[in-house]
Amino acid sequence: MTNIVDDKKALICLIANLLRDCNHVAVGAASPIPGAAALLAKATWGTPRFVNILGSVDNNFFTGGGGELFDCAAQGRIDAFFLGGGQIDGQANINLMGRGDYPNCSPRWPGTFGSAYLYFLIPKVILFREEHTRRTLVEKVDFISAPGLSDEKTYRKGGPFGLLTSKAFFHFDKEKKRFRLVSIHPSSSLEDILDNTGFSFDYSEETPLTSPPDPALLEVLNREVRGKVAEVYPNFADTIFPVTSNAGHDT
Repeated sequence: MTNIVDDKKALICLIANLLRDCNHVAVGAASPIPGAAALLAKATWGTPRFVNILGSVDNNFFTGGGGELFDCAAQGRIDAFFLGGGQIDGQANINLMGRGDYPNCSPRWPGTFGSAYLYFLIPKVILFREEHTRRTLVEKVDFISAPGLSDEKTYRKGGPFGLLTSKAFFHFDKEKKRFRLVSIHPSSSLEDILDNTGFSFDYSEETPLTSPPDPALLEVLNREVRGKVAEVYPNFADTIFPVTSNAGHDT
C-alpha cells in the first residue's frame, strides 16, 4: 500500500508543477489525481488562481455544470484540462467509445461527451491514464472520440500537451506529430516502457528518471490539501491519506 500511495502522490506533485503557468484549470468529476494536483498547485504557488472541479461544492464556481465549462472554453478562459481514454495512440487520438468496430464495440465505454470540443479549444490538454499497457496505449485507436491533430485549414487553438502514465511522462511534439519520452518514473525503466507501449515514440537512451517530489510540496499536500481532496473525492482521500495511529492529530 505504501508504494501505491507514494506513487500516486508523486503523480500529483508532477502534475502540479505542470500547472504552475496556468490561470484557470478545470477538472472532470472522475479525475482525483489531476484534481488533487490542481488544488496543490493553487495552495503552493497561488497559480492557477482558479480551479474548477466538476462535482465539487467548495472548489467549483460553475453554476451551470458542463454547459458553463464549455462556454468558458469557447471564450478562451480555461488554460488546462485533462482527458483520458480507453485507448490512446501515438498521434494523441483518444477513444472513449469502446474496443472493436463501432457501433458493435465490446466492451462499450461511457462515450465521448464533450471531449472533442474541449480538445480543440483548451491550450494545454494533459492526457492522463495510469494504466500503461499495450491494451491502452495502442498504435491506432479503434474509434477517434477526439483527435490529437487537425489539418491546417481547421481552426484549433487547443490540443495535446503531453501524456502522463504510471510509468512515464511524454511530451507531444506537434511539429513531428508524435510523442517524445521526457522522463521515466523510478518504478519503471526504458525497456519496460518500450515493451508496454503500443505506439512508436521518440526517446533517448539517456532519458532521465522523473524527479522525486519536493518534500515541501508533499507537506502542503498532506497538511493543506487533504481536506479539499476529501470534499470531492472521499474514497480517493482515504487511499492516499490513510488513517494512522496518530488519527486526530494534524499529520
